[in-house]
Amino acid sequence: MSVDLRRQTEISMLDSARFFFDRAADILKLEEPLRELLRYPKRKLIVNFPIRMDNGKVQHFEGYRVQHHPVLGPTKGGIRYHPDVSLDEVEALSVLMAWKCSVMGLPFGGAKGGVKCNPKEMSLGERERLTRRYASEIAPIIGPDVDIPAPDVYTGEREMAWIVDTISMHHDGQFMPGLVTGKPLVLGGSLGRDTATGRGAYFVAVQLIKNMKMKLEGSTAAVQGFGNAGSVIANNLHDSGAKIIALSDSRGGITKSTGLDPHKVMEYKEKNGTVVGFPSSEKISNNDLLELNCDLLAPAALENQLTEKNASKIKAKAVIEVANGPTTMKADEMLYERGISVVPDILANAGGVTVSYFEWVQDRAFYFWSAEEVDLKLKQFMDSAFQRVWDMHVEKKVSLRTASYLVAIDRVAKAARARGIYA
Repeated sequence: MSVDLRRQTEISMLDSARFFFDRAADILKLEEPLRELLRYPKRKLIVNFPIRMDNGKVQHFEGYRVQHHPVLGPTKGGIRYHPDVSLDEVEALSVLMAWKCSVMGLPFGGAKGGVKCNPKEMSLGERERLTRRYASEIAPIIGPDVDIPAPDVYTGEREMAWIVDTISMHHDGQFMPGLVTGKPLVLGGSLGRDTATGRGAYFVAVQLIKNMKMKLEGSTAAVQGFGNAGSVIANNLHDSGAKIIALSDSRGGITKSTGLDPHKVMEYKEKNGTVVGFPSSEKISNNDLLELNCDLLAPAALENQLTEKNASKIKAKAVIEVANGPTTMKADEMLYERGISVVPDILANAGGVTVSYFEWVQDRAFYFWSAEEVDLKLKQFMDSAFQRVWDMHVEKKVSLRTASYLVAIDRVAKAARARGIYA
């Protein structure tokens, strides 16, 4: 393997992705040609382009689009705007998207894109010009049958609408709603997309509790990151009878041994900008929240929250990775050795890309589903994916993370073998 887990505790996301791929490839006894094919993306595009800013000056920006192998279908992945975006980060995320789509049984490969910029310092007009120019630069390698972008960090349905409009103009004005997902409803977006990640994580949590022979009603849960996804899983768990004993946001957290009502906490947060100070609760730090005694711990905020430093202090029976990469490699190993189940991000937060798939399907047919239909199909996909991973976990006697990679990589490898080599 390219990474020695015993010697490195803090490594790049790309090294981590390669490590778990190599571990699964060893267990699957993946042949060397397939390892070389699937370990690295198929295409990496770097674009540099000028944008005229509001002050009249021209500024150059660098952007990326990376595509993993499309053996199962077109590639799929978000576009992020951030000052720290790098090619390595985008490459790692494209590989993780490949495994996420595969473990869910979706007909997609993985992709990711990004522009190195600070969107917080840009006007609406500057962001629109940036988005349209970036879209035109990556236009030759995206399309409904090739690569389907979506929103990610600091992008949303507005940026997706600009991309659809820009690329449609490159095709004689032909409206191409299936070009991207995460669009406004009026342009072919899907109902249920805004809650999909948290809702999918909830369905996974329900299946995990069932397979661990526990009861959801009366169980205790702590959620770090009371944002979109975190609030949805907290609300769903609460409404199903679980006791939410702690919640947090970027300013800190709150705890209450008798349980918090996340609906009321959200009302408080909308008025005050934070959960801190919620009546009859006790203030707690984000780090302390992770170490509370509870049945379910749901990190739904930032990456690298469960580390070698605190893994021995985690008291939860199970962890649901709602955020991307909240557990480091070393911490993952330590938690597994302690008997703590960790549902990895490539499964736990795959509800978002699954409903993106539903959106793409609806756009292709120009026939749209009700919110109830979307929710029912999402539950079916999440339940089936979880069961495939759980069965692999039991059969191979490996962690749920390794089992997820085994399921995902085996499916892509089988597709690659079936297609053969074009020479």
